[in-house]
Amino acid sequence: MPRSCGRRNSLLALILAGIAWVGAAAAETSLSGHAEQGGLVLGRTEPGARVELDGRSVPVDSQGRFLLGFGRDNSRTAELRVMLPDGSAESRALAVSRRDWPVQRIEGLPREKTEPDAASLARLRAETDMVRAIRAQVSLEARFLEDGGLLRPSDGKVSGVFGSQRVYNGIGGAPHSGLDIAAPTGAPVHACADGTVVLAAPDLFLTGRTVMIDHGLGLISSYAHLSRLDVAAGAKVRKGQLIGAVGATGLATGAHLHWGMSWLDVRLDPESTDAALRELIPSYR
Repeated sequence: MPRSCGRRNSLLALILAGIAWVGAAAAETSLSGHAEQGGLVLGRTEPGARVELDGRSVPVDSQGRFLLGFGRDNSRTAELRVMLPDGSAESRALAVSRRDWPVQRIEGLPREKTEPDAASLARLRAETDMVRAIRAQVSLEARFLEDGGLLRPSDGKVSGVFGSQRVYNGIGGAPHSGLDIAAPTGAPVHACADGTVVLAAPDLFLTGRTVMIDHGLGLISSYAHLSRLDVAAGAKVRKGQLIGAVGATGLATGAHLHWGMSWLDVRLDPESTDAALRELIPSYR
C-alpha cells in the first residue's frame, strides 16, 4: 500500500489570533488551518449560512462545513464574508502567507507539444473547457472526512513539486499544478481519498489518460499520464482503491504520476492539502 504524504508543521497553527470578526454572531463561524499560497483552510459556520471568499460563493454543507483554497499566486490578503440565517453578516480579513517557488528546466520535448499547431490548440481549449465544467459541478457530500488525511497515490521519488515554474525547451510554461511521483510504467495508482470518479479520459492532449475524483465541497484530486484506466466516470471509490497505472501519456518525457489537488478551480499543493486534512479533520467532524 502506498505511504501517506508527510506532514508539514507549518499547517498546525490555527489562524485565530490577530484577526477580528465584524458582526453580531462572531462565535458562529470558526476557521482551522494556515492560510498560505497553495494551502487549504477548513471552516464551520451555522447551518444555512452563505459564505463568500473575495466575493466568490463557497460551497457549504448541511452542517455548515466548508473549505477555503488559496492558489499559488494568491494575493497576501483575502476577505471572508459569512451571511447568517438571521440576516446578520460577518466579515474577516485573512492574511495569506507567501511561498517561494523553484524553477525547473525541461529540454528535449517534441516541438508539437511545446508549440502546438492550430488544431492542437483548439483541442486543448475544448479539453480545458470540459475540465472547467467538471470542476464547477460541486458535491456537498464531504467524503474526504471518512478517513483523515490523503494517501499518496503511488510509491516513488518526488520528481516535481507544486508551484515550480517549468521552462520547456527554453519556453516558459505554466506553473506546475501538482506533485510528480517518478515510478515505472504499470506501477499501481490508488485513490487518495473516498470520492466519486468524475472523469476517466483515455487521451487528453496535456495529461494523456487522466482520472479525476470528486471528494466533496469543491475538493477534487487528479491523476495524469496514466498507462491504464481501472475506473469509469460515475464510479464510487474508496481511499486506497486501484484506479489505474503509472505511464507517460500526454505531455510527459518519462513514466511518472502527476497528482493534483484542487478546490473549485484553484490548484492546491497536495502535500499542504494532506497536512491540513490530517491535522484538522478530528476537530472538523
